[in-house]
Amino acid sequence: MTELAEFYREFGIRDEVYRFGESVLGELRERFGEIDRIAEYNQMKVIQAMQKSQVNENCLHYYASGYGYNDPGRDTLEEAYAAVFHTQSALVRPQITCGTHALSLALSAVLRPGDELLSPVGKPYDTLEEVIGIRPSKGSLAEYGITYSQAELLSDGSFDYEAIKKAIHDKTKLVTIQRSKGYLTRPSFSVKQIGRLIAFVKEIKPDVICMVDNCYGEFVETVEPGDVGADLVVGSLIKNPGGGLAPIGGYIAGKKDLIDACGYRLTSPGLGKEVGASLGVMQSFYQGLFLAPAVVAGALKGAVFAANIYEKLGYPVIPKGMESRHDIIQAVELGTPEGLIAFCRGIQAAAPVDSYVVPEPWAMPGYDSDVIMAAGAFVQGASIELSADGPMKPPYAVYFQGGLTWHHAKLGILMSLEYMMRDGLVRLT
Repeated sequence: MTELAEFYREFGIRDEVYRFGESVLGELRERFGEIDRIAEYNQMKVIQAMQKSQVNENCLHYYASGYGYNDPGRDTLEEAYAAVFHTQSALVRPQITCGTHALSLALSAVLRPGDELLSPVGKPYDTLEEVIGIRPSKGSLAEYGITYSQAELLSDGSFDYEAIKKAIHDKTKLVTIQRSKGYLTRPSFSVKQIGRLIAFVKEIKPDVICMVDNCYGEFVETVEPGDVGADLVVGSLIKNPGGGLAPIGGYIAGKKDLIDACGYRLTSPGLGKEVGASLGVMQSFYQGLFLAPAVVAGALKGAVFAANIYEKLGYPVIPKGMESRHDIIQAVELGTPEGLIAFCRGIQAAAPVDSYVVPEPWAMPGYDSDVIMAAGAFVQGASIELSADGPMKPPYAVYFQGGLTWHHAKLGILMSLEYMMRDGLVRLT
């Protein structure tokens, strides 16, 4: 045993699990090299955007309180985000609490009674069901007279262009495109695929607004939805672009008039982006953005490693081990509630924070079934950190994501396999 292998043994990972992981890893060196090349490109893009926006020391340490008028750190950061995502403007605020909030904010800012919202990618992420009113909820879009329709994906997970064409009519105001799979087992979409869909929709109805839910997808490719015609690009800072340092926040990037509307919705008509104190978080926001390409690369390596580990053990994985990546999420269909629970407990046991905690399924707000979550994170709920979760319903798929470093992601994956073996759910021989 090498000194490194002995360290894994001290974590409780048996020798055969470690050796199995090393054998899989030996096949991935070329793939990891490609991930590093993408990260290098995106790192240059972020640095260029920060330099173009003239980020300076005052941006990092200006502590705005109260109304937050004339905050150079906040305003310059929004310029940098617009430059990174190649959009006209951006809204990047700690007052945006999460990805669902950012999406809800954008929808509420743009849609009016009588408008219709269309999802051409099938069912939206669970927490958006209450935002839209698919599941009745106080304050939903449905309560304000905004209707909703969706076009299902084809059996292979691709867009049903004929159904989308039929779904677009004179009241269709906004098309929302969810890049990542959410709690579904469909493929995630590449930016190129999203660009083709946007072009198709605009050809049918040029004035329709195309919004992309970019959560989990930032910096996975060298292009972003803003490069392919998205009018609004929405995400969370406690996912990819926060780089693991942002303690809260969300962003919306896009056309200036739409971003202005989002600002008015976030604060108040007449005030908009002019107010909103940064409360001392700007240094974390800037540093997180700077580190994001490297952090995302580590998370991607973990996702690819997990896919190949579990695919070799016979589990359905989405995407497959050698498929291209378009987000940091790796789904594994474990088939049983016991498998889902064991996997998540292994991930939790590898955490730097709360490693001794035992995850249990529970009724989380915004979901239609019990959910189990493993996340021993420095920032609560930060899914750019090593985490795994899944709804307690067939096919009992776990959604693994994150890892601020590749080596931590590797430990978590091996620990998940160790826990599966301890419960007699998988064998390596």
